[in-house]
Amino acid sequence: MKRLDSFWYSQNPLAWSLLPLSWLFRVLAWLRRVLYASGMIASTRVPAPVVIVGNISVGGTGKTPLLIALCSLLQQRGLAVGVISRGYGAGHGGVHVLADEDDARVCGDEPLLIRRRCGCPVVIGRDRVAAAQHLLETAACDLILSDDGLQHYRLQRDVELAVVDAQRGFGNGYCLPAGPLREPVSRLRSVDIVVWHHQGAVDDAAFGFRLEFADAVKLATGEARPLADFRAQRVHAVAGIGFPPRFFGQLRAAGLDVIEHAFADHHRYREQELDFGDDLPVLMTEKDAVKCTGMRLPGLWKVPVNARLSRALQQAFMDRVTKPDE
Repeated sequence: MKRLDSFWYSQNPLAWSLLPLSWLFRVLAWLRRVLYASGMIASTRVPAPVVIVGNISVGGTGKTPLLIALCSLLQQRGLAVGVISRGYGAGHGGVHVLADEDDARVCGDEPLLIRRRCGCPVVIGRDRVAAAQHLLETAACDLILSDDGLQHYRLQRDVELAVVDAQRGFGNGYCLPAGPLREPVSRLRSVDIVVWHHQGAVDDAAFGFRLEFADAVKLATGEARPLADFRAQRVHAVAGIGFPPRFFGQLRAAGLDVIEHAFADHHRYREQELDFGDDLPVLMTEKDAVKCTGMRLPGLWKVPVNARLSRALQQAFMDRVTKPDE
């Protein structure tokens, strides 16, 4: 990911050499969307409102914590929510209804995290139409949240949210493979809400959110400790997410002395990879921790994050999902 960041987020000769492929990718993405919008390629509407929480760029934008917060917001308002997800690296070829005890290697790390945090029905499948249909066949849902899928046009949607990392922005502004964009920035003009992920304070009048750490939890025992307890010593920090520097930077901002260990997004850990030959605590993201259940290493801790949504975002989101046709 570091190599990709080095040219996706800068102007450089390698990116420029790939511009013809980028232009072709952009045209094909536009054509595909037009064909679905015109009905020339069939799309499917399921009998429940569908809300897409996605992005136009490759890499971490904080989308999953945002979806968890939106799911919680809907549940607090008394709505029955179901989630569909592709399930990156999942071993199931069709669709699968998740259970808390599922293995992340079989169902994917993000869907399992959503299932455990939200407690709502979660169905994974590469075919999002089939996943949505199966969800409605097996659970009573007032609406469906789709974890990603902004570009999965075969599933008709009622509301689209696009998440943008305010720190990284749109990189060099090019579509794949010259840049990090799945669709051009102009696509944001057609979504219902553009949600900005900020590193610092969030203006309550803006459509934004920030991630805040909760207490660290020891994987072996479930013991919870404030992050401040780790300031007196160095810690190993492990992150296999879309943008590991964000996790490391937040730990440093909390006053921790961090030894960084960045892995590829969705990395499947082996126990020996997390044995650093000392007694220092090993802090990891909650997404990484769902893949490390049962490891015998005693010093593993997960650091959950919660998305704090601005008041404007909460209001706009609830207005859109309860009045999707306005």
